[in-house]
Amino acid sequence: MTDPERRNFARLIEAVSALPPAPTAVAHPCDASSLGGAIQAAEAGVIAPILVGPRGKIEAAAAAAEIDLAPYEIVDAAHSHDAAAKAVALVREGRAETLMKGSLSTDELLGAVVRRDTGLRTERRLSHCFVMDVPGYGRPLIITDAAINIVPTLEDKVDITQNAIDLDRSLANPEPKVAILSATEKVNPKLQTTVEAAALCKMADRGQITGGLLDGPLALDNAISPEAAQIKGIGGPVAGRADILVVPDLEAGNMLAKSLGFLMNADSAGIVLGARVPITLTSRADTVQSRLASAAVSALVAHRRKTAAPLG
Repeated sequence: MTDPERRNFARLIEAVSALPPAPTAVAHPCDASSLGGAIQAAEAGVIAPILVGPRGKIEAAAAAAEIDLAPYEIVDAAHSHDAAAKAVALVREGRAETLMKGSLSTDELLGAVVRRDTGLRTERRLSHCFVMDVPGYGRPLIITDAAINIVPTLEDKVDITQNAIDLDRSLANPEPKVAILSATEKVNPKLQTTVEAAALCKMADRGQITGGLLDGPLALDNAISPEAAQIKGIGGPVAGRADILVVPDLEAGNMLAKSLGFLMNADSAGIVLGARVPITLTSRADTVQSRLASAAVSALVAHRRKTAAPLG
């Protein structure tokens, strides 16, 4: 039974179930966990997977997990690097609308994605978003970037912020509220992240970042707690009501996301944006709900790109 305080992911999966399954190239699903996650998403009607990897390893993983592979296409590959390249090629050929990471490293998959001649690069920088379903928080909470950009520059944060806004709009939020996080809500020249937060907000005012409402710098409490924002006298539409948290660096984002997961029992979905197609990242520690939600988020982004209109 779904936790009544945590219905955000259930709503996402319900929304995508009304759409045709997204053709998805699954790169190297060669263990029971990664293969099982792809098949669960397929059985839920979220994706139509194309399994790319060494056939023998995929079949062995299926046998271990008691999965029937008969309904699914397998594209044989020599090894994990070959699987990544062939999965990317399926996207370039128009046969897949999303990518899904299997049991290869993230670096292997993204290495194939960013190749200049055969990859899926765009003018945007790649960035990662955790979409969190936090008990008691009435909407999905996006945290970025917690997995790819280690110490992002101001220029990087423009793309990180825009990617997150575009993602939230794909999830039927017409005007996401974006909090640019730091340790304080005041601009302090000695704390570079506060200066960058103020610059990002001004860039949004000038149309260099579009589609969302930005405020910052904001400390975490002021971003998500209306009471904390009120006590500190911080007004505006974002403070206390953030949909997106743009963190200062990867360490801060990773700790925040994992703290919510392990201390608040939050579920998380992982997606990489900035390429030609959304890329689903899952972990062996993910729950079934998280795996389905990750696939559903990618499918909704792919749908948005085809229709140029958010659901809902």
